[in-house]
Amino acid sequence: MKKIFIINGGQKFAHSGGKFNKTVQDWTIEFLSKNSEYEIKTTHIEDNIDLQEEVEKFVWADLIIYHTPVWWFQLPNLFKKYIDDVFTQGHNNGIYKSDGRSRVDPDINYGTGGLLHGRKYMLTTSWNAPATAFTLPGEFFDQTSVDDGVMFGFHKMNKFTGMEKIDGFHFHDVEKGATPENIIIFKEQYTKHLEQTFKNL
Repeated sequence: MKKIFIINGGQKFAHSGGKFNKTVQDWTIEFLSKNSEYEIKTTHIEDNIDLQEEVEKFVWADLIIYHTPVWWFQLPNLFKKYIDDVFTQGHNNGIYKSDGRSRVDPDINYGTGGLLHGRKYMLTTSWNAPATAFTLPGEFFDQTSVDDGVMFGFHKMNKFTGMEKIDGFHFHDVEKGATPENIIIFKEQYTKHLEQTFKNL
């Protein structure tokens, strides 16, 4: 795992300034930069995007790290457009060749036509919702985790390309709880997650 592609899915919109996801990206780069063996490429979805260059980053990488806020229980609109455009550009061009089925037996093997086998990905998300909204009985997400609930489709999208999921990290209560003290705690917890994750890769 020496080639790391980091995607910042944050954007400026309404009351969101995209600053927290930029901070998380900076933490990730700070951690990785301590090891000279890592090569790092980045994309911010608000930048001018060359679709073929983005496809080539996915093909180049050993590990893709996604940083995204969650808006209305989905990806931000520019991040969704980025995925749609880049993955479509990657059809028969490094990301996927087909949906995996054959005309002989079209009922099986859906989702097996990806070309990114051997690569892994990690997802971080940031939420206004507290962690307890996902865990306590009677709370909003019905005791369904981020990965098994709101981000289920995101994980299936990556599996479709052939990538393997490694454990991600979810920042909760960012809007109301982003005090200077909590930002320090966020960084400490996330850095520990990175240390454990890269130790096991």
